[in-house]
Amino acid sequence: MHMARKIDLDALIRGCADAATDSGIRLDAELEPLSGRGGPVKPAVYAGSLFQEDRRWANVDDTAPTQVIVIDNVPSQANRLEEALRKERESVGVPELVLDLADLSHLPSHLPRRISSLQFPHRNADAYLRDAMLDDRDFLATDIGKAIFGATAQTCGPLMAWFPQSLLYGFWQSHLGRKRTNAKHARSWVSEIVGWKPATAETRTHGMKGDPLNLNIDTQLQVDPDDQTKWDVTAESKKKGGSEQGKGKRLSEIGHGQALVRETEQAPSAVSFARITLRATVSFAQLRRVSLDDGRQNADAAARALLVALGLHAHNLAFGRGFALRSGAELEPRKSTGTWLGGSADEDCETGNAQATAGLLQEARAHAAAEGVPLDGWNRQVILKPKPQLKKTILATWPKLDA
Repeated sequence: MHMARKIDLDALIRGCADAATDSGIRLDAELEPLSGRGGPVKPAVYAGSLFQEDRRWANVDDTAPTQVIVIDNVPSQANRLEEALRKERESVGVPELVLDLADLSHLPSHLPRRISSLQFPHRNADAYLRDAMLDDRDFLATDIGKAIFGATAQTCGPLMAWFPQSLLYGFWQSHLGRKRTNAKHARSWVSEIVGWKPATAETRTHGMKGDPLNLNIDTQLQVDPDDQTKWDVTAESKKKGGSEQGKGKRLSEIGHGQALVRETEQAPSAVSFARITLRATVSFAQLRRVSLDDGRQNADAAARALLVALGLHAHNLAFGRGFALRSGAELEPRKSTGTWLGGSADEDCETGNAQATAGLLQEARAHAAAEGVPLDGWNRQVILKPKPQLKKTILATWPKLDA
């Protein structure tokens, strides 16, 4: 019986070394909707009510490519992996900088009161980090800030210490201005969920919002657009019983009365697929661009191995069990396989469950520390505050409203 190769720390260190010929690791999973094979799943919808459609080769020997819809694309998957690390931050030990908005207590309840560095849209290159303060000092002027904003993949020490996820999922330092650094680093971890052979992509969701009292939707109103709890019926409506000559919004626009979903507002519906797959790859070749830039090859290999272990654990946390992408997109893994992409031949490999990858991550972290890889921010949480101009902008967008 063929035994799959076990991914351990020694394998990662050897595979990530400068002289190694290994290419990386590929992880594949067959996914199934909770409603069963062929059950409808809601792909991501983009501007214009569009799916991300494509044609791909399911098998290179096929006579024609297969129609697919990308259910969850590469940037979205990276965000989900980061969120999985954020939720388990205390046990994983991954560094976290937090922009604290507690002083803005009036913000609507759907907005966050804290924004984690594992949620920043541009990771270490994010404007929220640029526009933050640490201990009443401009973050960019602090030692930590200078180090993070000056780092590159080739001088990766500050990122290993504070933003290891950036070295896995990529970054582009594009918010400092043309005369400042514009460093970028392509993602080494790529993950995607694809639905194969969609039954149709044309179905739209029809519907009607009901009203137990069937109020007259033509009633004209005066409404505060920033606070729809403040409204009243206009004088024209009071005189004419809902005449369209009245000014302001109609009753249907603030949630009363029955209303059909207009054809132009009908969103794409969930789609039935013959097959749904998740594929993730981590490129050792891309990670070999990551370096501490001090000539210590053993430390470089240890840093890269730590990044791979972090990626494997994030993958298990996010997708190693049933997961929900969005409303109508709840999936569970049915069969998972791994492939070690060796220099001379590929091998089946096993990553183990989340408990196993947690152990691998801690072992890789201990080894990296022993090799002198900067890990200052691990098991630390640093609290930041918004700069005055950012706070002013937030207040302009979300002003305090009367109770």
